[in-house]
Amino acid sequence: MREHAYLRPSDPAQAVAAVTADPDASFLAGGTNLVDHLKLGIAAPGLLVDVRHLPLDAVEETDDGLRVGANVLNSDLAADRAVRERWPVVSRALLAGASGQIRNQATTAGNLLQRTRCVYFQDRTTPCNKRDPGSGCSADDDRAYGRYNAVLGASDQCVAVHPSDLAVALVACDAVVQVLGEAGSRELPLEDLHRLPGAEPHRDTTLAHGELITGVVLPRSVTSARSTYVKVRDRASFAFALVSVAAGIDLHPGTGTVRDVRLAWGGVAHRPWRARAAEDALRGAALSESTIRSAVAAELEQARPAPGAAYKLAMLRNATVLALSRLVPALAVDLDRPEEDR
Repeated sequence: MREHAYLRPSDPAQAVAAVTADPDASFLAGGTNLVDHLKLGIAAPGLLVDVRHLPLDAVEETDDGLRVGANVLNSDLAADRAVRERWPVVSRALLAGASGQIRNQATTAGNLLQRTRCVYFQDRTTPCNKRDPGSGCSADDDRAYGRYNAVLGASDQCVAVHPSDLAVALVACDAVVQVLGEAGSRELPLEDLHRLPGAEPHRDTTLAHGELITGVVLPRSVTSARSTYVKVRDRASFAFALVSVAAGIDLHPGTGTVRDVRLAWGGVAHRPWRARAAEDALRGAALSESTIRSAVAAELEQARPAPGAAYKLAMLRNATVLALSRLVPALAVDLDRPEEDR
């Protein structure tokens, strides 16, 4: 067992200073991901800086939206009345994640910062570029267990997918992340928080070492108010998404044409995938099952699935149709009919 030092800072600035000064330090919040990796020997920080008790646990109305503190529990955020009414996609994504016990422990920032990983990342007997840069990728092999692998944005260094349901929903809501670092505070679109693997798969986010997420801002919008989350998984609880869809839509009254739309996908890439080509194809179109499928096809032109994960393409088409049909009851779809007959 490796020993480590422990610090409980009195304010966010002290936490940032402590981690910035020590390249072997890590923040600790709910610990639902990090503690597992400590037990497995995958993570071994020399210093744990506990930020769980910092005063970052408020959900506050702002002039144009909602600010969610980094330490707000997943269970509390899912149950918040304003979130359920104006950002239902966020509440539904949270309730689709993990289990009730974990939601009672996991924090907003911790959920976003859980490691992007596959089954080989947690198996120390196998090569993994994310765990040990330069060692190789055990999942990028036709003989490997690749059912969960990425179909978009992967590289020959890593084919893992980001596990957070909340992050997918927040990307669809155009959420903004507030960050505190050694140089002060800054904000960035949540879509820019996570990164594709490229040649550095060990880097999950664009944050510098020592930067601390202090909050997330949800802007008000029509698409966020009319939104939902669909998660396809192997079992009803405590399972990562095979694919997931966060969707929000605004239709022109009376015409049924799409005035605006937001689509983000989970389970398909190293980060939540904003389906902008699909959104562009849908805007101005009369919403129908065929237009949705055509829009998804436009997004998936860049997909490069390995054989074991190729099933995700059809699953994405069906899940996107299902998500939008739940928002537009007049949209008649029959997902029991074979796809080739549609």
